[in-house]
Amino acid sequence: MKVIFVKDVKGKGRSGEIKEVSEGYARNYLFPQNLAVAANKSSLSQLAARKRKKKQNEEKERQEAESLKAKIEKVTVELQAKSGEGGRLFGSITSKQIAQALKKMDITIDKRKIDLAEPIRSLGYTDVPLKLHPDVTAKVKVHVQEQ
Repeated sequence: MKVIFVKDVKGKGRSGEIKEVSEGYARNYLFPQNLAVAANKSSLSQLAARKRKKKQNEEKERQEAESLKAKIEKVTVELQAKSGEGGRLFGSITSKQIAQALKKMDITIDKRKIDLAEPIRSLGYTDVPLKLHPDVTAKVKVHVQEQ
């Protein structure tokens, strides 16, 4: 019997997949637990519509990320910190501080999307990558000045 999985079932199938399973397994386990539906014309057309909608949403998110990337790459984040000899900072500049500075510029970015390998510990300019979308990565210029 062909079924369309509604939810992920370990060892059997993922959500949205069409698979052949035994009739008893489908009737006695998958259907009562609402894990799958029978693969008929109406359910297949619903699945196709769901996939189209998901693809449209992903494309819209990607477009928004692209426009945000264009906006971010035009700005320079100015931060101030105390430093000692040779331009070494007392402390460091973290992704949280960069996110707060961007928020003051009306650009809201989650600090977890800032791909800072290690905190900034020196004065000057640094390019920091931002992971806006799996396909879109922006670079923001961070300028650390003496306080």
